[in-house]
Formats: sequence, C-alpha cells, structure tokens
Amino acid sequence: MVRREFRKSGDPFCGTKERRINRSIPRRRFRLRRKCFSRRAVNKTTYAIALGSNRRHGRHGAPAGVLRAALEALAERSVTLERVSPIHQTRAIGPAGRAFANAVAIVSTRLDPPQFLAELKAIERRFGRRPGRRWGPRVLDLDIILWSEGCWEGGGKTELIVPHPAMRERSFVLQPLAEIAPAWRDPISGATIRQLLARYARRQPLDRPG
Repeated sequence: MVRREFRKSGDPFCGTKERRINRSIPRRRFRLRRKCFSRRAVNKTTYAIALGSNRRHGRHGAPAGVLRAALEALAERSVTLERVSPIHQTRAIGPAGRAFANAVAIVSTRLDPPQFLAELKAIERRFGRRPGRRWGPRVLDLDIILWSEGCWEGGGKTELIVPHPAMRERSFVLQPLAEIAPAWRDPISGATIRQLLARYARRQPLDRPG
C-alpha cells in the first residue's frame, strides 16, 4: 500500500476552497499522472460538458436547434440536467468553415467518466456525427470538460483525460462555463473558471486602431 495525494475540484456551484485528501490507495488500481486518478464513480457525480455544432440537421435545423435537441437527448438517458448556459455563436477554427453554436451544461449522473463518454458518443452518432478530420465541420460535438470528483485519466477504449486538456485555451468553453459555474475549480491549477477566463482574456492581443 502506498499513500497518494489528489485534489478534488470542490462544489462547482459555490466558492468553497480547494480540498486536499490523503487516502491509502492500492497502486495497481490507479494510473496517476499530474495528480490525476482513475476510479469507479459509485454515487451520483457532476460533470461539465461542452456542446458544439456548425452544421444544419435535417430534423433539428440550425446548429442552435441541434444543441437544444442534444440536451433533450441527454435528459432521456441516465443524466439529470442541472444548469445550461445560453447558446453562444463562435467563429470557426481551422477548416471548420461555418461559425459554431456553443454551450455548456452541468449534468449529474451515476456513470463514471468512460461510461458517460460512451453515452455522449452514442448521442453524437444518433445525430449523424461521423469520424472526420480535426477541426472539420460537425453536426454535433459533445466533450467532458470537468468532473466533480477531480481528475480522470485512462479507462475504456478511448484515452479519456479529465479535465479536458484544451479547456484553458478555449474561450467558447470558458465563457459559457463561467456563466453557470464560475466558482468551479480546475483541479490541476486550482484556479476557478472565472479566474481561468480572466487569464485567457489577458493573453489575447489588443485590437489597436490603424
């Protein structure tokens, strides 16, 4: 038996301080990296998920309608919608072409991260999402951003990492997430979502008059 230290992200809906917990953990059950851990979620836990779309759907219409329909699809499964951000329009990155509709939802479920990711991918396929090039246009994109239990790495067929590695560099994730869970702490940096958004904004170049 060895002792390991990990950090939980705290209650996403209030400004609680970050907690440190020491537990005796069997080495063989965990794959640790950057203070991340893997375990099975027994009780209902909370996730922040990002939703995006920049293609029309034959049934649900424009991208904003696709996101609303995806939220309804989530509610039909073993998922409870806790909070949903307004839908934002975001300019496309790379070869995606058209602008995106983006939103973030806070949901709760008894599914562990690999199981929950499988549910999200099933919904994407149901909406017609097919594997394609990175940053290409897509009818629906669902990503796990944060988990109330802290970090997760590995497990399942997909190499899942939570928090999402690119979360801190994506304004289309940070902005809507800050609107519904500003005090949720990133378990890697310890910063709140509000702080991460402010840091991101400071790194952006200022528009200067010509």
